[in-house]
Amino acid sequence: MRLDVRVQSEDFDLGYEQAVVRDAAADAGGLVAFTGCVRARASDQDVVALELEHYPGMTERSVEAVAREAGARWPLSALTVIHRVGRLVPGDQIVLVLAASAHRQAAFDAARFVMDYLKTRAVFWKREIYPDGARWIESREDDQAAAAAWMRRER
Repeated sequence: MRLDVRVQSEDFDLGYEQAVVRDAAADAGGLVAFTGCVRARASDQDVVALELEHYPGMTERSVEAVAREAGARWPLSALTVIHRVGRLVPGDQIVLVLAASAHRQAAFDAARFVMDYLKTRAVFWKREIYPDGARWIESREDDQAAAAAWMRRER
């Protein structure tokens, strides 16, 4: 499996990243892409920006561990996970997951698994900035439940 994990401040080009995965996984019958973007509203407030902090080295290892677990659960040809850090504004791309497999269901499941686990296991600190202040964001109950559901599923 071709594995590409990056934590970066720079934006990414979805078309370019998909082309790289398609070239690397020519045997794949399905390529699932998920792109997460910064929301304009959260908790009934307008969001001015989202600031993501990370601990270099530790964060990359935590994201890579999630990606490797997905590769162990599903027969993937390629998996790319890009997560941005720094100050982002509403509409900015924040995360990209590309999962390629011979069969579409494996690609869908792997992409969803990666996102569910990134929300609960990856080492990031997120702070939403509002017009009247800021607040640190913690993992939500539904994020925890989604990740826990994978523990109950068989491969």
